[in-house]
Amino acid sequence: MDLTHINEEGRARMVDVSEKEATKREAVAIGSIYMKEETLKRVHEGTIKKGDVLAVAQVAGIMAAKNTSHLIPMCHPIMTTGCDISFKLDFDNSKIDIKATVKTIGQTGVEMEALTAVSVAALTIYDMCKAIDRDMVISDVMLVRKSGGKSGIYEREV
Repeated sequence: MDLTHINEEGRARMVDVSEKEATKREAVAIGSIYMKEETLKRVHEGTIKKGDVLAVAQVAGIMAAKNTSHLIPMCHPIMTTGCDISFKLDFDNSKIDIKATVKTIGQTGVEMEALTAVSVAALTIYDMCKAIDRDMVISDVMLVRKSGGKSGIYEREV
């Protein structure tokens, strides 16, 4: 398999997508952050001293999706046409599940934007709760769906 991000000299390059057709593209990523029961309870009740944890994490995830090309060297700058971050508080497993859906119309996909959105939302939750819980664990960040482009639809069984 040829690596598309390597030039003839064996060095990294940004792939040229100028000849690709612009299509409607969407990517969905998920991840989780595990925490102490008390921490999850306080996030739910809104009693974390830094403020509304999920509201801040939602904005952080959206900002991250829009700025992915500034963080991941070979990602193209993309005009996102939509980004949504959702959270599910799972009290049985003492975690918050995070889901990011990112959309664009363009020549390259938004998988990295969705994965970055989930990651930064989780990191923001960690940052806002670390004063009371440094044992939090961010895990299982993964792409679960993508559509658009030449490769079509990808769906992971979760």
